Amino acid sequence: MSQTRVLALVGSLRAGSVNRQLAETAVKVAPEGVEVTVYEGLADVPFYNEDIDAGEVAASVEALRAAANEADALLLVTPEYNGTIPAVLKNAIDWISRPYGAGAVKDKPVAVISASPSGNAAQWAHEDTRKAAKIAGGAVLEDVSISIGGTIDKFGDKHPSENAEVAAQVAAVVAGLAAAAGELVNA
Repeated sequence: MSQTRVLALVGSLRAGSVNRQLAETAVKVAPEGVEVTVYEGLADVPFYNEDIDAGEVAASVEALRAAANEADALLLVTPEYNGTIPAVLKNAIDWISRPYGAGAVKDKPVAVISASPSGNAAQWAHEDTRKAAKIAGGAVLEDVSISIGGTIDKFGDKHPSENAEVAAQVAAVVAGLAAAAGELVNA
């Protein structure tokens, strides 16, 4: 049986971000046969510009596209900035969506996890991320997602992986992605 590869793209560049820690949790709780990789380097990817894309693109873009191409599924982990998806995550989706109709996200299972200190649980960013991934051509999984609010009270200074309920929810999302990827391979 081959390994299912899940690429996690995190919408926060901050080292101590709860959203980054949720992606790290996905790495820790991935079931046997599933490898989750948290993508490093989104900060180096230039803003999408079709003029740049028509020529020789930056090495950071090539690396992002290659990682997304090699993945069997995508896990998008997003905070909420001013009521929507962070620019760094939207930019990554834009780059991997090209060329339009044949980009690295095309027909790949995609799941979204959002988290915020607010009670809103980054729902607006969650919805916008799902929308952007779907329009980009991803197969956004309807029932495989998590929105976590009140992260300061919920986690305090602990890593989200130490919260058994959250770790189980993240594990279920990763398992759902792997199952969807397996269904595509077996179709």
